[in-house]
Amino acid sequence: MSASSQEAKKVGNTEHHSENGVGKENIIYTQRFSEKEQSLREATWRILCQDFFSKYVSTDSCVVDVGAGDSLLLKNIAAKRKIAVDLSDHVIELEKYDVEVHNCLLGEVKQELANTADVVFMSNFLEHLPSKKILLEVIEDAKALLKKDGKLLILQPNIRYVGSAYWDYIDHHIALTEHSLTEALEVSGYKVDELIPRFLPYTSKSKVGSFASYFDPEKLTKSYLKFPILWKIFGAQTFVVASKVDSNG
Repeated sequence: MSASSQEAKKVGNTEHHSENGVGKENIIYTQRFSEKEQSLREATWRILCQDFFSKYVSTDSCVVDVGAGDSLLLKNIAAKRKIAVDLSDHVIELEKYDVEVHNCLLGEVKQELANTADVVFMSNFLEHLPSKKILLEVIEDAKALLKKDGKLLILQPNIRYVGSAYWDYIDHHIALTEHSLTEALEVSGYKVDELIPRFLPYTSKSKVGSFASYFDPEKLTKSYLKFPILWKIFGAQTFVVASKVDSNG
């Protein structure tokens, strides 16, 4: 367990939450998306899991979603064991979907979940961490969860393509590009196996998201995934697949 995790436990649950965020995550994450935007998110993720992420998560695998939130990945992906780790209490709702929930810091369950994950997933998570030091700690803690041939999958807004809209959310602390994300992984003992600098549009609240809401979101997502040329036009999130560097190699 990291020093920051130990300190957070000492000061109690309320400060534990506020020390590692803005302290109002439960309100923010239940109010951020309108009913229409949430419906778009859910439809989009159904297709993403079916047509894209299923290539990385086999049906007999164990997948851990770190910073899971409402984890539309775990709700829709087919996997033998699904585990969610998140500091905010709203993650507990995932138990309704046969998800094993750990409502705590990743460092607190690092030993318990060591070498269990075929895939560790992080989506729109790292920008919420309070410092780059903690970001590196989280990435290193995730490495302990992975089996020898496990993969770390990160879907992350890229400030290079999002621009100033990146700061439209009060809980964003850290700005990353595909280059800084790659560097963070490499200095933490990973090698990057796959990098898509521009993949998905930024958010369902963006202009692209608003436009998409006028169409069938599942058909639109299917079409989007089939034509990578569109990613280079509308993509503002980076997707990375990384694996652990063999220390004996």
